[in-house]
Amino acid sequence: MDSHRQDWREVFDELVEEVLAQLPPHLQRLLEEVPLHVEDYPAESVLRETGTSDPEELCGLFSGLAITERSNEHAAALPPVVTIYRAGIMAAARDRRGRLNRKRLLRQIRLTILHELAHYHGLSEEELDELGYS
Repeated sequence: MDSHRQDWREVFDELVEEVLAQLPPHLQRLLEEVPLHVEDYPAESVLRETGTSDPEELCGLFSGLAITERSNEHAAALPPVVTIYRAGIMAAARDRRGRLNRKRLLRQIRLTILHELAHYHGLSEEELDELGYS
């Protein structure tokens, strides 16, 4: 792994920590129930499952059952997890000229985390689009 790649990962992860620290307390508590994972790119299996061809198109993914789908019969289901993808978020945060700045990156990280947590609460992609969280 080259030092340049390590640098952008460290900067990105520091920005994630900043976003998390600025979330309201009830969302910080929610992330104790729903772990947040940060990866560079989605796995090939995730790309297949989501029908995504470009790994930089996917900013995040909620896996597990939403609160609205839970019941006693789902007790053995995998726990809920939010995964965000550095490359996708960075691509989405770039302006039309391909430039990336701290403010846009912070906003896209926050938007992605909130988007995926909304899936945990049962909101669909269509509902999130209507609310401006896409």
